[in-house]
Amino acid sequence: MSADPRPASSWDFMSQVHAYARIPRTAEDIPNLTTTVDFVGAGGSLMPVTVNHGETPNCWVCSPYTAFVRYSQEELRRLAHPMIAAPLRALCGTLGAYLRKAEIDRAVAVNNWMLSTNLYPKLDRGLLPRWIEEAQQRWPRHAIWFRSLNPRYTPDWLEQLSALGCELIPSRQVYLYDQIDVDELVHANLSRDFKLLRSRRAELVPARFWDKTDFERAAVLYGLLYIEKYSRLNPDYQASFLRAWHAAGLLELLGYRSVSGELEGVVGIFGTDNTITAPIVGYDTTAAPSRGLYRLLMATVFDLGATSGRQVNLSAGAAHFKRLRGGIGTIEYSAVYTRHLSRDRQRAIRLVSRLATSLGEPLMRRFKW
Repeated sequence: MSADPRPASSWDFMSQVHAYARIPRTAEDIPNLTTTVDFVGAGGSLMPVTVNHGETPNCWVCSPYTAFVRYSQEELRRLAHPMIAAPLRALCGTLGAYLRKAEIDRAVAVNNWMLSTNLYPKLDRGLLPRWIEEAQQRWPRHAIWFRSLNPRYTPDWLEQLSALGCELIPSRQVYLYDQIDVDELVHANLSRDFKLLRSRRAELVPARFWDKTDFERAAVLYGLLYIEKYSRLNPDYQASFLRAWHAAGLLELLGYRSVSGELEGVVGIFGTDNTITAPIVGYDTTAAPSRGLYRLLMATVFDLGATSGRQVNLSAGAAHFKRLRGGIGTIEYSAVYTRHLSRDRQRAIRLVSRLATSLGEPLMRRFKW
């Protein structure tokens, strides 16, 4: 079957927010994530937030403790030289105990979609302080977080949040693609990936043609990669989550069928006005590397970025692969507002910011994590 990969929705940010507000949610959708979804603002200024009170254990997209302590310990164990990893993991352990005491997971995250990468709309400078003020009044004991900010695509957000008194915390290195021109592919690896994409186009099946078994298979493939291979700290999206987000027009889900008719690779693309990202990627990790399933899925994302005229944020991970295809390594930040909290809790966030800036960011740049 030949399938049109163009997005089913316009990916207008506010339309996405209102669709998100209508989605029914159950604990089974993401079983390793505990949070409450709420909203600040109203009407055309509505913005989603996640609210957490210190639940543990929790997935990193709603738990600063998991993101900055548990995930860092895993990455150090997996990627760093033992002589570097051992003392830094010990530091993470000490820091973690301090942050637990300082209630770092008592947090409201603004514009948090429970995805690895949150995308931001054009900044309205009048709305941002109003959102912070509302969050501060409704959750006076919670720090107010903004994840997934970077100086290339959201410099105005970083600038105003800093001016409003937020601490900026380097979190990871992500890979960005400003423009993809399929007629002038300057990177040889990307050119080869697009040739593979063209050869497999007939096997591409959008989710509007999927049945229940396909959604279940998609969740299994995502789990093979992001949970089994990468980390159990990643959100464990289930078939019910994929179905709900697809039905709401929030995820453009695409899959490739094997000759047996079963999905062997899937990608789920989330987009806004000017950027797309791929929070759902999964494939049969037992398949021979020569099948190029990961290459195929990433080429599908690039192709959709090109045809829709949007930037691509490929998030973190697989750094070497992304650099070879022209990815621009950029440090991603969280901005945290704590001026309404106790001095002890303000000091805790300030310490995380300073350690991440002085130790974490140089390591990210040096080892391209």
